[in-house]
Amino acid sequence: MDSQQTILVPVPPIFSFRECLWFLNRNYDDCLHWVTETAVFKAIATPYGDVLFRVSEQGNFLKIDVLEGVAGRESRDYLTAYVSDWFDLDRDLLPFYAQLKQDGRLGYMADSFFGLRLMGISDVFEALCWSIIGQQINLKFAYKMKRRMVERYGRHIEWNNQVFHIFPGPEVLANADVEVLREMQFSQKKAEYVIGAARAFVEGTISRSIIEALPDFEARQKALVAHKGIGVWTANYVLMKSFRAPEGIPHGDVGLLNALVGHGVIAERSEKAKIEAFFKDYPGWETYVTFYLWRSLAVKPLT
Repeated sequence: MDSQQTILVPVPPIFSFRECLWFLNRNYDDCLHWVTETAVFKAIATPYGDVLFRVSEQGNFLKIDVLEGVAGRESRDYLTAYVSDWFDLDRDLLPFYAQLKQDGRLGYMADSFFGLRLMGISDVFEALCWSIIGQQINLKFAYKMKRRMVERYGRHIEWNNQVFHIFPGPEVLANADVEVLREMQFSQKKAEYVIGAARAFVEGTISRSIIEALPDFEARQKALVAHKGIGVWTANYVLMKSFRAPEGIPHGDVGLLNALVGHGVIAERSEKAKIEAFFKDYPGWETYVTFYLWRSLAVKPLT
């Protein structure tokens, strides 16, 4: 492959590509990337055109191979930043691991899940739509709904006899038909919420720059929940996955509650005071410990 089509991104010392691939796969049918044993393939919209790329591991680097689309300097810089953010490569996990190891209940995670990174969703609109879709339903069904919507409204790139989907932009979903989404098993409200969120992005009342300009987590959360269909759980998920806000705990998440019960942090899901006390032990790392608790729900660690 032409060297102009390959980008090498250095990885930090505490990093496991295998653990990150595990999270991206997890046996769910995610239409927005394709995971093999050694790589992940993804198509995205960029300011320089649609791009399909593959991320694999090469020594102490992540190797990005551009398979379709332009790979000029600006595009290469964009992809480097995108992958670095996706895998959260710029974060030093040493303080988090030091905190984990002091916790008798969770200390094993520093070894069992070594190098797992909080995998992000760079596109704020995509993160918001995904969290709306996932409200109060199981993940398997949520992924089915997302696939139906993406296949109907998104663009795609064909490569090597495979189709790689790109999440539809707000300008497309702003004009979606509620009844079409209803046929995809969206509830009436979810269909309205997704279309409403898209219109908010088109009208400029929500954007990454608007949220980033706000002074603190509370202001950002408040700005999101001001929109219909965005509750605290949805806002926190977006702030966690797209803005890397450590305070963005998806309170009430069933998986998180089950993991807290399983580790003896709480005995009942309703023990809010104990949950708050637990997270106070992880200042600045609340969402990371949430992510590792989600990881713990798997049957066993990777070996």
